[in-house]
Amino acid sequence: MHKTEIAKRYILFIISLFFSAVGVAFTKCAELGVSPISSVANVLSCKFSALSLGSWLIIWNCVLILGQVILLRKKFELIQLLQIPLSFLFGWFTDFGMWLVSFIPVNTYPVRLLMVIIGIVILSFGISLSVIANVIMNSGEAFVKAISETFHRNFGNIKIGFDVMCVITAIVLSLIFFDFTIVGTREGTIISALLTGVVVKFFNNKLKKPVEKVLTGDSSVSASH
Repeated sequence: MHKTEIAKRYILFIISLFFSAVGVAFTKCAELGVSPISSVANVLSCKFSALSLGSWLIIWNCVLILGQVILLRKKFELIQLLQIPLSFLFGWFTDFGMWLVSFIPVNTYPVRLLMVIIGIVILSFGISLSVIANVIMNSGEAFVKAISETFHRNFGNIKIGFDVMCVITAIVLSLIFFDFTIVGTREGTIISALLTGVVVKFFNNKLKKPVEKVLTGDSSVSASH
């Protein structure tokens, strides 16, 4: 790849982080639970509110990056350390998104449910852009990939297991912190787990060819895919 194309791909990845973060903010605003991978940070932000959700997401992502280093050891590629500043960006974008959606009145359950759906669509759009950018994985996906490679297991199966473990961990932390009450993990988390992959696939099918054409500057891309 030429330097110009690489620059375009990283710019696209940063844009994808923004949309993903705003998607998380929408689902958080609905208070019906966030996506599985953000559920642990969400519970921690409910208990230790001195730090924002974005700050807890930064910490959570850094823990996942550390997990990759421990699992992969010498196989860990230094380029993956870019996940650290990108995790900070994602956290800051999330807090900005929280500010944006704070003006939206969320008074009824149907509105809350609509916020979850909107959040899933925006999040999925962001994830789709990050996949098309194809420069670096977010820390959650990279952690799953590290487990998959280390233990020679199917990525998809590990991804499902990881999402389930995130939700279980969030529920356990909630029970501990809030006197055996589940906080921050509700039906929105389940809806997100069920729909996000489907919507990401939809966006990938619609966006991959035209976006790749812009990234490569090659009008023949659409014909070669």
